[in-house]
Amino acid sequence: MLPRLPVESGRPVMVFALTRLAVALLAFVAIVVLGFPYDGRAAAVVGGLLLPWSLGVLLLARRNPDAALSASIPAVDFVLLAVVEAAAPETLGAVRVAALFLIASHAHFQGERRGVAVAALGSALLVITTQVRGDEPVSAGVLGLYEAVFVVCALATALVVGTLRTAESASRMRARGLSRRTIRAENEVRRRVAEAIHDGPVQELIGLDFVLAAAHGEAKEGRPEQAGALIHEAREIATRNVQTLRDVITNLGPYAEEEVSFEKAIQGCIPVWKRRYGFEVMAAIERVDLPPDVVGGLFRIAQEAVVNAGRHANAEAVSISLRTVDSKVELRVSDNGHGFEHPDSLSRPEPGHVGLASMRERAEMLDGTLEIETSERGTRVLVMAPLRSP
Repeated sequence: MLPRLPVESGRPVMVFALTRLAVALLAFVAIVVLGFPYDGRAAAVVGGLLLPWSLGVLLLARRNPDAALSASIPAVDFVLLAVVEAAAPETLGAVRVAALFLIASHAHFQGERRGVAVAALGSALLVITTQVRGDEPVSAGVLGLYEAVFVVCALATALVVGTLRTAESASRMRARGLSRRTIRAENEVRRRVAEAIHDGPVQELIGLDFVLAAAHGEAKEGRPEQAGALIHEAREIATRNVQTLRDVITNLGPYAEEEVSFEKAIQGCIPVWKRRYGFEVMAAIERVDLPPDVVGGLFRIAQEAVVNAGRHANAEAVSISLRTVDSKVELRVSDNGHGFEHPDSLSRPEPGHVGLASMRERAEMLDGTLEIETSERGTRVLVMAPLRSP
């Protein structure tokens, strides 16, 4: 069963239905102006079948756009075109032009697979109708050439239009997925920051207030030694919280990317990573002048790779390298952890794979590529992006 592409809005379906009705109406008017040629057969088919059918599709599109894109709609379209040609063989050229219009339109709504199927079946029906009718308006040789060109053009039109529509739908769905993952990631960052501040500095500052109050009381009572000990404890609490808040800020990344280079951003994180995950972090970073958006994107990818190594891979060492290769900048993050089970997680939008998906998307936003190799011996993340001047 070939899936149909989702339709974001019913407006294009209405435009298609209106255009179909307008074409049928203009065809009928032309027949009337020309004095009902073909012994009135064309007028009977167009006025008695095509016009009511087009009006019915328009009404259906207004009530239910999805129903107006049912597979039965193109089937009836081409059956009616075959009836027109069978009734008036001289309309072969007009029928073929109308068929190409319908093929392109249906391919746009159905995608390349259904579109090509519609083109193949519809063109086959019209060609067979001409052969069965046997009353060709042109010589057999010329008709064969016409039919061959028509079938090729029908299939090519469906393939091109359908492929473009499928790519558009895929990009739209991907953008929607990216937006959802971005919202989830932002909420996760907010939650972690809130928890880090609430469980750490907030609680510690409450304790600091009690310690300072006690020190003040001891000083008033004339016990300087006890007051000094409490003040020393308060300083330790303050120092500890300053370090905690610095760690939170470091985890948020380079907040002034216009002034912070990739090297400084990584060097600022290395002490935090060592303290938090207990592994060695080695950095070999070439001095490269990069635009702020490139610095931010590469830093986020490197940060995510290091965090994955620390949280999930039980790595003992991580290496980060940045260098230029020809006209590209190369970022490589390697660890000696046990890797992860599903290397295809980059394509998964489910929760739990947001980090890997965001790495890929950040690389693509830099017009670059991302490769991940993972095994029980470790994981290597490789990013290649075009080298741009700041």
